Amino acid sequence: MRTSIERASLPALTRLSSLPRVVPFLSMLVLLVAGALVGGPIGFVLMGLATLAVAWLLYLSWPRLTSSERMMRGAVVLLAAALAVVQLFPQT
Repeated sequence: MRTSIERASLPALTRLSSLPRVVPFLSMLVLLVAGALVGGPIGFVLMGLATLAVAWLLYLSWPRLTSSERMMRGAVVLLAAALAVVQLFPQT
């Protein structure tokens, strides 16, 4: 299964790596900031997209990471998911 996911991800990763380094960073930043500012279901979708992108990259890089890098990146995914849920169910 992992091989098929890596093979399917290859075109997207090739295109992503051909972009200037600042473009993926700014894209993630825009998704997170827009999700935080908009709130509600739209904010949830924006934050969810950012979470899925980070989780996808974490899955692909998992075998090459050390245990501390895995824990840090996993914490980022969990934090992003928690922020998305808070956007969907805000406390009033």
